[in-house]
Amino acid sequence: MSRGYLRRKHHDLLATHGSTWTGSNRVSHQGRSVGRYDKLMMTTLSATDVLADVGHGANLGCVTEEGSVSAAEVKHELHTSPSQPVSFTSSPKEPRETLHMDPSDIKLDPSADTPAPEGQPVKRKKGPAPKMLGNEVCSVCGDKASGFHYNVLSCEGCKGFFRRSVIKGAQYVCKNSGRCEMDMYMRRKCQQCRLRKCREAGMLEQCVLSEEQIRLKKMKKQNEEETARSSAVSAPSPAADVLPLAPEQQEMIEKLVAMQKQCNKRSFIDRRKVTPWPQSQDPMNREVRQQRFAHFTELAIMSVQEIVDFAKQLPGFLELTREDQIALLKTSTIEIMLLETSRRYNPAIESITFLTPDFSYNKDDFAKAGLQIEFINPIFEFSKGMNDLHLDEAEYALLIAINIFSADRPNVQDHDLVEKLQQPYVDALHSYIRIKRPNDHLMFPRMLMKLVSLRTLSSVHSEQVFALRLQDKKLPPLLSEIWDVHE
Repeated sequence: MSRGYLRRKHHDLLATHGSTWTGSNRVSHQGRSVGRYDKLMMTTLSATDVLADVGHGANLGCVTEEGSVSAAEVKHELHTSPSQPVSFTSSPKEPRETLHMDPSDIKLDPSADTPAPEGQPVKRKKGPAPKMLGNEVCSVCGDKASGFHYNVLSCEGCKGFFRRSVIKGAQYVCKNSGRCEMDMYMRRKCQQCRLRKCREAGMLEQCVLSEEQIRLKKMKKQNEEETARSSAVSAPSPAADVLPLAPEQQEMIEKLVAMQKQCNKRSFIDRRKVTPWPQSQDPMNREVRQQRFAHFTELAIMSVQEIVDFAKQLPGFLELTREDQIALLKTSTIEIMLLETSRRYNPAIESITFLTPDFSYNKDDFAKAGLQIEFINPIFEFSKGMNDLHLDEAEYALLIAINIFSADRPNVQDHDLVEKLQQPYVDALHSYIRIKRPNDHLMFPRMLMKLVSLRTLSSVHSEQVFALRLQDKKLPPLLSEIWDVHE
């Protein structure tokens, strides 16, 4: 059977089909509740007022912000236009049908029909090696072959053995007078016969590079890479063709960053009112455990206050009905808390610092406060993933605004208005990224995929809140109302 026939047969069997996946996640919530959350929406309470709701026996449901289930990174650029909703698509290929053939069907050369004289190396026709089918065996020992090495189809073991023997100029002695039958067992027993079989199979010593040749080859490759990098730096940047931010976009981003700083400043001032983190390390002390839990729940309440204050300053938010305002915030609060947690992650010490170094917590601290490892690990994984993106204040602020105006939240009535309010922030983020990272065309879809990851984390948080109830840990009324915990 000729190689040309195999090639035609292989092409006939291959077909690819695109498919589309739309990233959407479910977040289930109860209907609208009226109470402390309405009060929070109607007036801007200080963190001190809100903390009056918290007792030392209170428990933190999702307390700190952000766990992360890493979402698959987008493999192609996502294009979003003002008239289209944000979507996430990918086109995985259908499994390909495999062409199964026996290795004996493969002929490397027409002359292969005539066996080579015994003891003479097999010669292979010059040119690129034939494509591997996956079931080839080593010509030396019969093990699974990994490719053509030194002119012969062979395994990694025989490839390395031949290379070492040639470089060292090794001389082996066979205890059986050179009559050993070579297989996967005997290859370790008789080196002389193994080397002889390598040569008989056609391995060529001139194909083995010396150590000096390898060193020179590596140096040449490194020099080429350095030259390529230098050329890339000196080449004209595509940023020259990128349009600057529109004046209204620039103003929007500056206001968002200023609003966030103002909200964070209030929490910084009120941090002294938070229940102190206990110094005792006694894991059996019930009062210490309650104090840790109260500490985290009070931090969570301060975060909720920040989010509500920030949302109420977003243009258009107060134009929504009271019901839609509450529906948007009840489901986005935990996701924004997780986003805020990620920007405070310190990879050097694997800790999250909320207000000052005194408010820094690692995984053990979260566990001591009553959170489950199933929620703690995703928080830190998500935080690490966000930290790797190296986002600035503007990008975080835009992501939070986009998250708040998510029209697919449960119980939202005016979807069109919510989408209309969200779109300027999506457009501004897209433009901002194009200017800041002109050569990274995947950063925009990568950021939006992080919002999809937050949906998954939100469901993990719901399970954490349920677990706290099983532990008989009671959340403060405000957190219970936001997270739909019904006693």
